[in-house]
Amino acid sequence: MSAVLRSLARGPLRSLRLVSDEAAPVAPGGAAEAALARPGSVSFEGVGKRYRRDDAAPALAGIDLRIPAGRIFGIIGRSGAGKSTLLRTINRLESVSEGRVRVDGQDVAELDERGLVALRRRIGMVFQHFNLLEAKTVWENVALPLRVAGCEPGAIRRRVEDVLELVGLSGKREAYPSQLSGGQKQRVGIARALVSQPDILLCDEATSALDPESTRSILDLLRFVHARLGLTVILITHEMSVIRQICHEVLVLDGGRVAEQGPVWQVFASPRHPVTQALLQPPGQGPQQSWRALLQAEAPGQGAFERLIELHYDGSTPLRPDWSALARVLGPGVRLLQGGIDEIQGHAHGRLVLSAPGRGPGARDVLLHHLSHAAKDLGYVRRID
Repeated sequence: MSAVLRSLARGPLRSLRLVSDEAAPVAPGGAAEAALARPGSVSFEGVGKRYRRDDAAPALAGIDLRIPAGRIFGIIGRSGAGKSTLLRTINRLESVSEGRVRVDGQDVAELDERGLVALRRRIGMVFQHFNLLEAKTVWENVALPLRVAGCEPGAIRRRVEDVLELVGLSGKREAYPSQLSGGQKQRVGIARALVSQPDILLCDEATSALDPESTRSILDLLRFVHARLGLTVILITHEMSVIRQICHEVLVLDGGRVAEQGPVWQVFASPRHPVTQALLQPPGQGPQQSWRALLQAEAPGQGAFERLIELHYDGSTPLRPDWSALARVLGPGVRLLQGGIDEIQGHAHGRLVLSAPGRGPGARDVLLHHLSHAAKDLGYVRRID
């Protein structure tokens, strides 16, 4: 990595700024406003989009959103929620019907043709299906935006070589797309998006066509590029794992409207909107149906039985499951039946369904609330084996 950074410092990409691996939090008040004025900031003000005037259901409606410079911002939602439409308004591939989209404080709708060309050179875009020219080599595909812009051949050569090194494709410069894996093709797409030294990188389902291993590799590359070059990265995806792994903040769209937004750890830990809850709900979540049929509000009158308890961790404090303390409170026979704990941006969240030897509620409930953010009695069942 150090060789790459030395190359960047010497070469035509030297103006790209370096930042730490963890983007700084956005400060309230004046600091937040200053972040929005930096190169790479995007804001939506009452944005709406209708493809026809008589559309009963607009593609976008009432979108108010601020994305400060230097963040990795994710947009999720079901198919048809308006994700791609919203993303494409940033570089005016889609025009809004109402409201304003501002990049660095400039209303993109007010730009003339020359200004729009300049804007699009500052905004790189990575596509789901790579959009590479099959008859051109890797080097030629990456160089294409600079050639279209009329850059001097020597500058093109230096920039392309630097960016190919950055994405780990120096050894593939003469290869054709048909000779590359899916992950390598997407690296070419990322290199092509970076070669013009953009302030903003838009990723339209950039990992959806890739296998899990390639997806991890591309996310690592995007994280590295963001950390080293200080870009604002805005990505849309239907893969919750992508948001979880890479994004600082997330917007959930539903029917072209904002369902909820906020830091990823907060939205994932305590989703408020039904759409977010559905998107985040893994298969088998909640007590199994066989348990539901057996649950009773009161403990059985005879025989061995267990009490089912659900513990929630919402990431709002450093609290994590303390298994030894839980065993002391619930008894040595306590068992984990279902659930798990995830960690996002240093915040632990999740749910656990525990079975405990059957005794009625009492002082233990007070203690349980000190061992989790919320505890709920699900009921009683006869002994589960």
